[in-house]
Amino acid sequence: MATISQINVYPIKSCAGIALDEARMFAHGLEYDRHWMLVDTSGRFVTQRTMPRMALIEPELAGGELVVRAPGQAPFRTPLDAAVLSDAERIEVTVWRSTLNALDVGGEAAQWFSAFLGAPLRLVRFDPAAQRIANRDRTGDTIAPLRFADGYPLLVIGQASLDDLNARLGKKGVDAIPMNRFRPNLVLSGIEAYEEDYIDTLRLETGAGPIGLRFVKPCTRCPIPTIDQLSGAPDPRWPHEPTDTLSAYRADSRVDGQMTFGQNAVVVEGAGTVLAAGCDASPELRFDN
Repeated sequence: MATISQINVYPIKSCAGIALDEARMFAHGLEYDRHWMLVDTSGRFVTQRTMPRMALIEPELAGGELVVRAPGQAPFRTPLDAAVLSDAERIEVTVWRSTLNALDVGGEAAQWFSAFLGAPLRLVRFDPAAQRIANRDRTGDTIAPLRFADGYPLLVIGQASLDDLNARLGKKGVDAIPMNRFRPNLVLSGIEAYEEDYIDTLRLETGAGPIGLRFVKPCTRCPIPTIDQLSGAPDPRWPHEPTDTLSAYRADSRVDGQMTFGQNAVVVEGAGTVLAAGCDASPELRFDN
Protein backbone atom coordinates (compact mmCIF):
# COMPACT_ATOMS: atom_id res chain seq x y z
CA MET A 1 0.00 0.00 0.00
CA ALA A 2 1.34 3.42 -0.95
CA THR A 3 1.36 6.10 1.73
CA ILE A 4 2.39 9.73 2.16
CA SER A 5 5.44 9.40 4.39
CA GLN A 6 6.50 13.07 4.47
CA ILE A 7 4.75 16.44 4.23
CA ASN A 8 7.02 19.46 3.81
CA VAL A 9 6.34 23.15 3.38
CA TYR A 10 8.83 25.88 2.47
CA PRO A 11 7.29 29.14 3.69
CA ILE A 12 10.09 31.31 2.24
CA LYS A 13 11.01 30.28 -1.27
CA SER A 14 14.42 28.54 -1.35
CA CYS A 15 14.94 28.69 2.43
CA ALA A 16 14.79 25.67 4.72
CA GLY A 17 11.65 23.57 4.83
CA ILE A 18 9.41 22.46 7.68
CA ALA A 19 8.38 18.81 8.11
CA LEU A 20 4.77 18.61 9.27
CA ASP A 21 2.54 15.86 10.61
CA GLU A 22 -0.40 17.44 8.80
CA ALA A 23 -1.18 20.42 6.60
CA ARG A 24 -4.20 21.85 4.87
CA MET A 25 -4.29 21.44 1.11
CA PHE A 26 -5.46 24.27 -1.11
CA ALA A 27 -5.71 24.62 -4.87
CA HIS A 28 -2.42 26.56 -4.76
CA GLY A 29 -0.71 23.82 -2.71
CA LEU A 30 -0.05 23.28 0.97
CA GLU A 31 -0.91 26.05 3.42
CA TYR A 32 1.90 28.63 3.76
CA ASP A 33 4.08 26.93 1.14
CA ARG A 34 6.14 29.56 -0.73
CA HIS A 35 3.98 32.43 0.54
CA TRP A 36 7.13 34.54 1.09
CA MET A 37 10.07 35.22 -1.20
CA LEU A 38 13.31 37.19 -1.22
CA VAL A 39 13.91 39.61 -4.07
CA ASP A 40 16.87 41.74 -5.16
CA THR A 41 16.86 45.48 -5.83
CA SER A 42 15.20 44.92 -9.22
CA GLY A 43 12.40 42.86 -7.66
CA ARG A 44 13.65 39.58 -9.13
CA PHE A 45 13.49 36.47 -6.99
CA VAL A 46 16.66 34.98 -5.53
CA THR A 47 17.28 31.33 -4.65
CA GLN A 48 19.96 28.92 -3.50
CA ARG A 49 21.14 28.78 -7.11
CA THR A 50 23.05 32.02 -6.47
CA MET A 51 22.78 32.29 -2.66
CA PRO A 52 23.28 28.79 -1.23
CA ARG A 53 23.37 30.15 2.35
CA MET A 54 19.60 30.57 2.07
CA ALA A 55 19.48 26.90 3.10
CA LEU A 56 20.55 28.00 6.61
CA ILE A 57 17.52 30.27 7.06
CA GLU A 58 15.03 28.24 9.11
CA PRO A 59 11.37 29.27 9.31
CA GLU A 60 8.89 28.06 11.92
CA LEU A 61 5.10 28.39 12.07
CA ALA A 62 4.36 29.36 15.66
CA GLY A 63 1.61 31.26 17.47
CA GLY A 64 0.20 32.99 14.42
CA GLU A 65 3.66 34.11 13.28
CA LEU A 66 6.35 33.07 10.87
CA VAL A 67 9.45 32.95 13.06
CA VAL A 68 12.72 32.95 11.11
CA ARG A 69 16.12 32.00 12.48
CA ALA A 70 19.63 31.93 11.04
CA PRO A 71 23.11 31.52 12.56
CA GLY A 72 24.27 34.66 14.35
CA GLN A 73 20.92 36.43 13.95
CA ALA A 74 18.21 37.22 16.49
CA PRO A 75 14.88 35.66 15.42
CA PHE A 76 12.74 37.66 13.00
CA ARG A 77 8.94 37.50 13.21
CA THR A 78 6.16 38.40 10.81
CA PRO A 79 2.41 37.60 11.00
CA LEU A 80 1.06 34.59 9.14
CA ASP A 81 -2.12 36.47 8.31
CA ALA A 82 -1.59 38.42 5.09
CA ALA A 83 -4.40 40.80 6.08
CA VAL A 84 -2.07 42.36 8.67
CA LEU A 85 0.00 43.63 5.74
CA SER A 86 -2.99 45.01 3.82
CA ASP A 87 -1.58 48.55 4.03
CA ALA A 88 1.97 47.49 3.12
CA GLU A 89 3.67 48.85 0.04
CA ARG A 90 3.07 46.73 -3.03
CA ILE A 91 6.13 46.24 -5.19
CA GLU A 92 6.49 44.59 -8.57
CA VAL A 93 8.33 41.27 -8.38
CA THR A 94 9.38 38.67 -10.91
CA VAL A 95 9.55 34.91 -10.45
CA TRP A 96 10.57 33.16 -13.66
CA ARG A 97 8.09 34.31 -16.34
CA SER A 98 5.61 35.79 -13.86
CA THR A 99 5.54 39.46 -12.93
CA LEU A 100 3.08 40.52 -10.23
CA ASN A 101 2.64 42.81 -7.27
CA ALA A 102 3.61 41.52 -3.83
CA LEU A 103 3.42 42.91 -0.29
CA ASP A 104 6.70 44.33 1.02
CA VAL A 105 7.20 42.98 4.56
CA GLY A 106 9.18 46.10 5.47
CA GLY A 107 12.53 47.60 6.38
CA GLU A 108 13.26 45.42 9.41
CA ALA A 109 12.87 42.29 7.30
CA ALA A 110 15.02 43.76 4.54
CA GLN A 111 17.78 44.57 7.02
CA TRP A 112 17.62 41.10 8.62
CA PHE A 113 17.90 39.12 5.38
CA SER A 114 20.38 41.51 3.76
CA ALA A 115 22.69 41.27 6.76
CA PHE A 116 22.71 37.49 6.77
CA LEU A 117 23.08 36.98 3.02
CA GLY A 118 25.40 39.93 2.37
CA ALA A 119 23.36 41.55 -0.40
CA PRO A 120 20.53 44.13 -0.56
CA LEU A 121 17.33 42.10 -0.42
CA ARG A 122 13.70 42.52 0.51
CA LEU A 123 11.22 39.99 1.87
CA VAL A 124 7.86 40.01 0.11
CA ARG A 125 4.59 38.25 0.89
CA PHE A 126 2.24 36.94 -1.78
CA ASP A 127 -0.65 39.37 -2.14
CA PRO A 128 -3.97 37.47 -1.91
CA ALA A 129 -5.35 39.93 -4.48
CA ALA A 130 -2.72 38.86 -7.02
CA GLN A 131 -3.16 36.05 -9.51
CA ARG A 132 -0.56 33.60 -10.74
CA ILE A 133 -1.53 30.51 -12.72
CA ALA A 134 0.47 27.39 -13.62
CA ASN A 135 1.23 26.72 -17.28
CA ARG A 136 -2.05 25.72 -18.96
CA ASP A 137 -0.10 23.83 -21.63
CA ARG A 138 0.64 21.32 -18.88
CA THR A 139 -2.43 21.57 -16.66
CA GLY A 140 -5.02 21.54 -19.46
CA ASP A 141 -8.53 22.08 -18.17
CA THR A 142 -7.30 22.51 -14.60
CA ILE A 143 -6.68 26.12 -13.62
CA ALA A 144 -4.00 25.77 -10.96
CA PRO A 145 -3.23 28.92 -8.93
CA LEU A 146 0.27 29.39 -7.53
CA ARG A 147 2.03 31.33 -4.85
CA PHE A 148 5.83 31.68 -5.34
CA ALA A 149 6.61 28.04 -6.26
CA ASP A 150 8.67 27.70 -9.43
CA GLY A 151 5.88 26.47 -11.66
CA TYR A 152 3.32 24.16 -10.05
CA PRO A 153 1.56 23.83 -6.68
CA LEU A 154 3.17 20.57 -5.52
CA LEU A 155 6.30 18.46 -5.96
CA VAL A 156 6.01 14.72 -5.24
CA ILE A 157 8.94 12.27 -5.04
CA GLY A 158 8.93 8.53 -4.34
CA GLN A 159 11.09 7.38 -1.45
CA ALA A 160 12.25 4.40 -3.51
CA SER A 161 13.62 6.78 -6.15
CA LEU A 162 15.92 8.40 -3.59
CA ASP A 163 16.89 4.95 -2.29
CA ASP A 164 17.89 3.92 -5.82
CA LEU A 165 19.88 7.12 -6.34
CA ASN A 166 21.69 6.59 -3.04
CA ALA A 167 22.55 3.02 -4.05
CA ARG A 168 24.11 4.40 -7.24
CA LEU A 169 26.02 7.03 -5.26
CA GLY A 170 27.24 4.36 -2.87
CA LYS A 171 28.72 2.34 -5.72
CA LYS A 172 30.83 5.41 -6.57
CA GLY A 173 31.95 5.84 -2.95
CA VAL A 174 29.75 8.92 -2.46
CA ASP A 175 27.80 9.41 0.77
CA ALA A 176 24.03 9.00 0.68
CA ILE A 177 22.05 12.23 0.51
CA PRO A 178 18.79 13.08 2.31
CA MET A 179 15.48 13.86 0.65
CA ASN A 180 15.76 17.54 1.60
CA ARG A 181 18.23 18.07 -1.25
CA PHE A 182 15.25 17.79 -3.63
CA ARG A 183 12.78 19.88 -1.60
CA PRO A 184 9.58 17.87 -2.19
CA ASN A 185 6.22 18.76 -0.68
CA LEU A 186 5.11 15.13 -0.50
CA VAL A 187 7.14 11.94 -0.28
CA LEU A 188 5.37 8.83 -1.52
CA SER A 189 6.38 5.49 0.01
CA GLY A 190 5.28 2.01 -1.03
CA ILE A 191 5.85 2.39 -4.78
CA GLU A 192 8.72 1.24 -7.00
CA ALA A 193 11.68 3.47 -7.82
CA TYR A 194 10.63 6.15 -10.35
CA GLU A 195 7.07 4.82 -10.48
CA GLU A 196 5.98 8.41 -9.91
CA ASP A 197 7.12 9.07 -13.48
CA TYR A 198 4.09 7.10 -14.67
CA ILE A 199 1.44 8.31 -12.24
CA ASP A 200 -1.51 10.08 -13.82
CA THR A 201 -3.59 10.72 -10.70
CA LEU A 202 -3.02 10.15 -7.00
CA ARG A 203 -5.90 9.83 -4.53
CA LEU A 204 -5.05 10.62 -0.92
CA GLU A 205 -7.41 9.25 1.72
CA THR A 206 -8.07 11.60 4.65
CA GLY A 207 -10.57 11.48 7.48
CA ALA A 208 -12.40 14.44 5.92
CA GLY A 209 -12.60 13.00 2.41
CA PRO A 210 -10.21 12.39 -0.47
CA ILE A 211 -7.68 14.75 -1.99
CA GLY A 212 -7.05 14.22 -5.68
CA LEU A 213 -3.79 15.17 -7.40
CA ARG A 214 -2.90 15.03 -11.08
CA PHE A 215 0.74 14.73 -12.11
CA VAL A 216 1.42 17.20 -14.92
CA LYS A 217 5.16 17.61 -15.51
CA PRO A 218 8.45 15.95 -14.57
CA CYS A 219 10.57 18.19 -12.34
CA THR A 220 13.69 19.31 -14.21
CA ARG A 221 16.70 19.72 -11.98
CA CYS A 222 18.98 22.71 -11.43
CA PRO A 223 22.18 22.65 -9.27
CA ILE A 224 20.31 23.12 -5.94
CA PRO A 225 20.45 19.36 -5.10
CA THR A 226 24.24 19.70 -4.93
CA ILE A 227 23.87 22.02 -1.92
CA ASP A 228 24.06 20.41 1.52
CA GLN A 229 21.05 21.88 3.29
CA LEU A 230 22.82 21.71 6.65
CA SER A 231 25.96 23.56 5.61
CA GLY A 232 24.59 25.85 2.90
CA ALA A 233 27.28 24.76 0.45
CA PRO A 234 28.18 21.78 -1.76
CA ASP A 235 30.15 18.97 -0.14
CA PRO A 236 33.74 19.75 -1.17
CA ARG A 237 34.43 16.04 -1.65
CA TRP A 238 31.69 15.69 -4.26
CA PRO A 239 30.65 19.22 -5.28
CA HIS A 240 28.79 18.06 -8.39
CA GLU A 241 26.81 15.21 -6.85
CA PRO A 242 24.11 14.06 -7.23
CA THR A 243 23.94 15.92 -10.56
CA ASP A 244 26.74 13.89 -12.13
CA THR A 245 25.08 10.60 -11.23
CA LEU A 246 21.58 11.70 -12.23
CA SER A 247 22.80 12.97 -15.59
CA ALA A 248 23.88 9.44 -16.51
CA TYR A 249 20.38 7.94 -16.36
CA ARG A 250 17.65 10.55 -15.79
CA ALA A 251 17.37 12.33 -19.17
CA ASP A 252 13.63 12.69 -19.87
CA SER A 253 12.28 12.93 -23.42
CA ARG A 254 9.09 14.58 -22.14
CA VAL A 255 11.12 17.71 -21.30
CA ASP A 256 13.53 17.71 -24.25
CA GLY A 257 16.02 15.39 -22.62
CA GLN A 258 16.54 17.45 -19.48
CA MET A 259 17.45 15.67 -16.25
CA THR A 260 14.44 15.08 -13.97
CA PHE A 261 13.74 13.80 -10.47
CA GLY A 262 10.20 13.94 -9.03
CA GLN A 263 6.89 15.06 -10.50
CA ASN A 264 4.95 18.31 -10.35
CA ALA A 265 1.28 17.98 -9.47
CA VAL A 266 -1.91 20.03 -9.32
CA VAL A 267 -4.89 19.66 -6.98
CA VAL A 268 -8.06 18.46 -8.71
CA GLU A 269 -10.16 17.44 -5.69
CA GLY A 270 -10.39 18.12 -1.97
CA ALA A 271 -9.09 21.69 -1.73
CA GLY A 272 -9.44 22.86 1.89
CA THR A 273 -8.93 19.35 3.32
CA VAL A 274 -6.30 18.56 5.95
CA LEU A 275 -3.73 16.00 4.82
CA ALA A 276 -1.91 13.89 7.41
CA ALA A 277 1.37 12.05 7.08
CA GLY A 278 0.85 8.30 6.90
CA CYS A 279 -2.39 8.50 4.94
CA ASP A 280 -3.07 5.95 2.23
CA ALA A 281 -2.38 6.95 -1.36
CA SER A 282 -3.81 5.25 -4.45
CA PRO A 283 -1.94 5.95 -7.70
CA GLU A 284 -3.46 5.48 -11.14
CA LEU A 285 -0.74 4.95 -13.71
CA ARG A 286 -0.43 5.99 -17.33
CA PHE A 287 1.91 4.52 -19.92
CA ASP A 288 1.28 6.71 -22.92
CA ASN A 289 4.56 8.62 -22.75
